[in-house]
Amino acid sequence: MSGKIRLGILGGGSDSLIGVLHRVASSMYDKYELVGGVFNVDYKKSVEFAQSLGIPTNRVYKDLEFLVKEEKKLPEEQRIQVVSVLTPNFLHFPMAKQLLENGFNVICEKPMTLTYEEAKILQQTLQDTKLVFAVTYTYTGYPMVRQMREMVKNGVLGSIQKVDAQYYQGWINPIIHDASQRKTTWRLDPEKSGISCCLGDIGTHAFDMLEYVSGHKIQSVLADLNFVYQDNKMDVDGTVLLRLNNQAKGLISASQIATGEENSFIVKIYGDKAGLKWEQENPNYLYLMEEGKALQVLKPGHAYNSDLSLDGTKLPPGHPEGIFDAMGNIYKGVAKAIRKEEYDHGEYPTIIDGVRGMNFIEKAVESHHKGNIWVEIEDEK
Repeated sequence: MSGKIRLGILGGGSDSLIGVLHRVASSMYDKYELVGGVFNVDYKKSVEFAQSLGIPTNRVYKDLEFLVKEEKKLPEEQRIQVVSVLTPNFLHFPMAKQLLENGFNVICEKPMTLTYEEAKILQQTLQDTKLVFAVTYTYTGYPMVRQMREMVKNGVLGSIQKVDAQYYQGWINPIIHDASQRKTTWRLDPEKSGISCCLGDIGTHAFDMLEYVSGHKIQSVLADLNFVYQDNKMDVDGTVLLRLNNQAKGLISASQIATGEENSFIVKIYGDKAGLKWEQENPNYLYLMEEGKALQVLKPGHAYNSDLSLDGTKLPPGHPEGIFDAMGNIYKGVAKAIRKEEYDHGEYPTIIDGVRGMNFIEKAVESHHKGNIWVEIEDEK
C-alpha cells in the first residue's frame, strides 16, 4: 500500500478534547490523511468545522448512512479506509457494526459498546469481514508502559503474585451533589453511557492495563460500587477485587469523586523477584523495585529499553512525551495492520480487549448488585 491511509472521523468536532487527541495522534507518523467524516450532528456545524481544518467539504457528510453510501461510490483507491468512532458510548456499536459490514476498518473509543452482548456481535462481525479493529485504551501506547509489559514478559519480576491499579479523578464531584446538573451529564445517563459511569469510563482502562502489562487474564471479580445518592443510577466510585488465571490476586480502585484529583492513574505489578510501578501523570518514569537494592528509575529513549518501547519513542532521552504520543503509537500500530506489515501484538488494543472490557464492566456491576459476590469473567478466544 502506497501513500497515506485515508481516515474518516465520526464525532470529535468543535472543541472536543477526544477529537483533538485523535487528530493529532493520527498525524504524528505521517501515516494518515484526514479526508472527511461526520464531525457534528448538525451538518452546518460539521461543515464549518471541516473548513476550519482545511478539509474539503465535499467529503463531510450529514450522517453515517450518507458517508457509507457516497464513499462506496468512489474508486477503492480514493475511498476512506479506516474510520475513528469518537461519539458517545451508545453510538459505538451501531456505527462500528455498519462500518465493518461495509468494508471499513475501525478505530473505536472505549467502552467499545453498551453491552457485552453487543461486543460479542461486533467480534463476530469482525471475524466475518477480516478487517482491522482497534479500541483506544490509550495508555497502552506509552513507551514506559510497553517497557513494563516487556520486562514482565521477560521474567524480570519473576512469577506475578499481585497487581494493583488505582485510577482517581475528581471531575464529577461538583456535579453529583446537584440533581439538576446530574441530568445534564450524558455519562450519568444509562441510555447513553451504559450500565456504568466510573467503571465504564476509567475502570475499564485499569482492567485492560493490568491484563496488558501482566500478561495474565483476570478470571473473576468482586465489586463494591458507590452511587452516592439513591436516585443516581450510575456508579461514580468503586473498588474491585481480582483473581487472575495464575492464582495471583489484585485490586482496581477507581473514582470520579476523588476531590482534587485530576487524572491520577497508577499501575503496580509485583512478582516474587521485583516490582514495577508507573504513574500516568509522570509517564516518563518507570520504577523498578527489588528487595535489598536501591530503587531504579527507567526512562524512555535509552538503549536499555525493549524494541517495543523504543519503537514508540519519538524523542531523545530527557524530552517528555505524553498522551498525544501514546495515542499516536496506537494509530501507528493500526497503520501497520492495515498495510499488512509486521507488527508487535502489543502495539494496539484489539477487539478482544474491547470485548473483555465490556465483560468486566457487566460482571463488576453484577457482583455489586448481587451483594458483593465473586463473579466469573469469560475467557475470550
